[in-house]
Order: sequence, then structure tokens, then C-alpha cells
Amino acid sequence: MRTQVVIVGAGPSGLLLGQLLHKAGIESIVLERQTGDYVLGRIRAGVLEQTTCDLLAEAGVDARMHAEGLPHDGIELCFGGARHRIDLHALTGGKRVTVYGQTEVTRDLMDARAAAGLSTVYEARDVALHGFDGTAPSVSYTAKDGSRHSIDCDFIAGCDGYHGVSRASVPPGAVSTFEKVYPFGWLGVLADTTPVSHELIYSNHARGFALCSMRSPTRTRYYVQCSLDEKVEQWSDDAFWNELRARLDPAAAAALQTGPSIEKSIAPLRSFVAEPMRFGRLFLAGDACHIVPPTGAKGLNLAASDVRFLSRAFMEFYAEKSSAGIDHYSDRCLRRVWKASRFSWWFTSLMHKFPESGAIGQKLQDAELSYLVSSKAASTALAENYVGLPFER
Repeated sequence: MRTQVVIVGAGPSGLLLGQLLHKAGIESIVLERQTGDYVLGRIRAGVLEQTTCDLLAEAGVDARMHAEGLPHDGIELCFGGARHRIDLHALTGGKRVTVYGQTEVTRDLMDARAAAGLSTVYEARDVALHGFDGTAPSVSYTAKDGSRHSIDCDFIAGCDGYHGVSRASVPPGAVSTFEKVYPFGWLGVLADTTPVSHELIYSNHARGFALCSMRSPTRTRYYVQCSLDEKVEQWSDDAFWNELRARLDPAAAAALQTGPSIEKSIAPLRSFVAEPMRFGRLFLAGDACHIVPPTGAKGLNLAASDVRFLSRAFMEFYAEKSSAGIDHYSDRCLRRVWKASRFSWWFTSLMHKFPESGAIGQKLQDAELSYLVSSKAASTALAENYVGLPFER
């Protein structure tokens, strides 16, 4: 087989790249080691920056997002028993975010790829990348029927996540990694209940961080900070709701609707960046080269940012015979990655209880939060980062 671009990974970044390339007349084949149902079963992010929404529109997969997504013009910070609203829309000149689950984005992209008759190989095992340091790369894999296949291509896009084969295929000396592991995790619950607020609530409390989010007007996603040695089985639904209620202001606690959990899981938090993001004709995107704590809602949006740069680089290469976009891909991505990583680290540090910081840590957080909500300059900096920084020219 031969194609122009082999995309490893059928998550939202790989599928979005494939859709954008298809719109530009560039051929691609997507390889995914899991089943399509498994990919759709991942419960992940749900807050889309305006730039991500614009990119989905460019890809022609924004109809359901506009019909069912929830535009948000602000967020609320809860501390000291009270909530304070950050007016994202007013502070950023009209920008906003949209709540629309990553599962739904993935479903829309899968449907678009199937409707266009594009090639996606699920349950591709033993994927191996070859020759990406030269001019004739290829990717081999074992199909679910046990047959072995090889695809010759011009470029390989590694969109297969932190544990994928793409970054692992790079010689160890060619990549530098930077990592911070946080001493806590998020216990998350998905439930068919009415959201406690029409906007997200980020709560800093002496008992630990809490987040009130949603996926739709009838489905909620709530989180509480927990220790890394805790197990999901230790948390009954009642225990979770009681803990969440204890970390909210009195009005939100009284309004909280509870119900059976649909999904419950504990996610560790880490900051991770691998650089560079290009190795010859192999390009990394999304979680394959960077992970941020979910506090700032940057994970999916950063992946979409990578895809934006990479799709344009490939379009420039095929339409204009120019390698400028390809040559600058890593640098352009990493400037944005590090800014988003900084914001996610800062917001995580501000909102969570750190075991080692003691009483002074809480007092310092209280002081910074008080300054943040009383200063237009500080609120604007938060809002600008939260809705997504503009792309550099």
C-alpha cells in the first residue's frame, strides 16, 4: 500500500488531521491499535477553545457542536465560602469557550471519515515505523486477521498518545523530556443530573480542590482532588457527593443534585513535554509529546493546535512545494505548548491543596485568589489564557 501521510492513532488529533488533509486533497491512512468503540469509550476533556471550534468548522464537522454544545462566557472561582465570576467574554473582547465532550468530537470525526469513505484500520497490532530519518518512510502493522501489511508514505504523523509507538520509535538521544508529577489525582464522576451551575466552578478549599463541570444540560462531570494511593472502589457514590458538597460554597452545596454515577475514575496529574516534535519525516502531535494537568482545559486544545500547524505544513508542502511549514513545525508548536503548560501549572498550583505547603500555603493561595478577582489586569491574564492565546503569525 501507499499513501501520502500515515496517521498513527485514531483519537481526536489523528482524526482531525485526517479530515483536514482530506479537505485539502491529501491522502492519508489512519492506524489505531484499539477498536472504534474503545476509542469512543474514553471519557476525556469537554472544554473547547474558540480556536478549536474554528478548526472543527474548517474541517466541516462543527454542525452538531453548534447544535448541542454549550457556549460559556465565564467561569466561577470559589474560595472562602463564596464564588467570584471571571467574565471571559468581556475581558477578551468577545471570546468564549464551548463545552462539548471529546467523545462527541471524536464521534463527529469518525462519522465524517466514514461518510467520505476514508481508510481507517482499527485493531492494528505491532505497529512499527521505518525509515523516517530518510526520504522513504513506511509503517508496518499486523491486521486483526493476523496478516502483516506495510504502507509506504511521504510522512508519518504520530498522534498515538503518551504510551504510543511513535515517540518510542525515536532514538533516546534525539529527544529531551521534561516532567512534573503532582502529588495528587482527580476523582471524577459522570452522572445524569442537572448541573449545579450553568458555568464551571473551580473551588479552592482546605479539604482540597473541586471542579463542577458538565457535558450537557442533563449530564454532569464533577471532580474532587484525592491522594494518589486512593482507589475508586473506596469511594461510594454517597461518599463522593458528600465530599463534593463539603468543598463548595453554601448556595452551590444546597443546589447540588445527586444521582447514580455512570462512570467513576481516578486520574493522576502530570506536566510533560518532549521536544523536538519533528524527527525527519516523523511528526508528533498531541499527547504523544505533551501532557498538561486538566485544570486549565488545555489537553485537547493543544492537540488541535498541533494539528492546525501540521495540516498547514503538509498543505504548503504539496501545494507550493515548500518545506517551510515542515521545518518550523516543532518550534511553532512548542512556543504554544510551553505557554499552555505554564498556565496549566499555575492554575493547578493556585487551586489545589499541596500536602507539603502547610497552613502558609493556604494563606498564600487565599491572598492570590483575592488579588486575582479584584484586579482587572490579573483577571484578564487568566481569561486570555483560558479562552486560548492567539496563534503567532
